[in-house]
Amino acid sequence: MSECQHQWKMANIRFGFVVFEKCFHCEGLRTYFSRETNPILGDRYVEGDCHWTRMENAQSFQFDLECGECGRREKFDDLMGLMHCTGCIPECELDVQRQRYEEQRTFVIVAFGFLPETLADPIPQRKLDILTDYFNQRRDTSRSRIKVLPTNLIIDFPRCKGDFLHDVDMLSQDAPGERRSLF
Repeated sequence: MSECQHQWKMANIRFGFVVFEKCFHCEGLRTYFSRETNPILGDRYVEGDCHWTRMENAQSFQFDLECGECGRREKFDDLMGLMHCTGCIPECELDVQRQRYEEQRTFVIVAFGFLPETLADPIPQRKLDILTDYFNQRRDTSRSRIKVLPTNLIIDFPRCKGDFLHDVDMLSQDAPGERRSLF
């Protein structure tokens, strides 16, 4: 019996926001996924020695993948969303790889995980490969391909101007404005 050639589809889709918090005591940065309708920026709270403030949020979505052939489900609860690299920091390892892949007609998508955890423990390569397979199953790969890379390749989050992928007008009726950095 041959192994299933998985035909992935999205399941358990959850819309919301990636929320960025910063501590002005330790300069820490962390993120979480919120299903709030509109996470209020500027909210502050103290946790031990840290003084956290909500600095920014970005529309995003979470999901799992399920094989339509064999029913296998792959959970992506370590993924907060998908991000497009805009090439904003030339010395960033993500941009270096993005340029290399573009020469091969391959476009990069970033699997954005929870900060700071994903910097030390990135989304496993096995899961990145499943996401890459999912996106390439739905395209003519003789013309171009998709490659999913991990978050930890971004060298400087506060300067990053990457765009989170989401449904157009998913949560807002306003058109997106000029691209800017997160902080």
